[in-house]
Amino acid sequence: MKMIVGLGNIGRKYDETRHNVGFMIVDRFAKQQGVEFDKQKFDALIATTFINNEKILLVKPLTYMNESGRAVRPLMDYFEIPVDNIIVVHDDMDLEVGKLRLRQKGSAGGHNGIKSIIAHLGTQQFKRLKIGIDHPKKMSVVDWVLSRFNNEQKIAFNNAADQALKALEYWIEKNDFMQTMNNFNHNSKE
Repeated sequence: MKMIVGLGNIGRKYDETRHNVGFMIVDRFAKQQGVEFDKQKFDALIATTFINNEKILLVKPLTYMNESGRAVRPLMDYFEIPVDNIIVVHDDMDLEVGKLRLRQKGSAGGHNGIKSIIAHLGTQQFKRLKIGIDHPKKMSVVDWVLSRFNNEQKIAFNNAADQALKALEYWIEKNDFMQTMNNFNHNSKE
């Protein structure tokens, strides 16, 4: 069993904002799989699908970004999912819009959702799929992450989202994260 966690903030005012790209990716993944987020458990919305006879749990924490770990840890415990079988999808200001980067582990890099997950899991050793949202030029970080993509950026984001879905499917089907990184990190700049 694998768990794909998309990070974001709950509420209409946050829909389609840069900070919600994790939600946007897992929503697209669910739609592609023909499933809906129809259950609520441990402060999260969940959807379940099967790929190659393996159960895949899609998760959107309902805790707001800064408390994401409060939803992730109880689900891992309840479903007995090892940390090696989870991946967290989130925004990254150090990547251009349209770029993605897979990582096996690492620090929070200033991302409060990741900080919360590290705190609740007690480890930095979990997979991430980072989606670029770029750095703000003339606004505060808070205003930037809660803003929406312009039309040009939407096109770049949609391309990244397509790649992200392919990367998630590849990881699930091959069960080889190193190979997934080798295949999908090439299209991104650090």
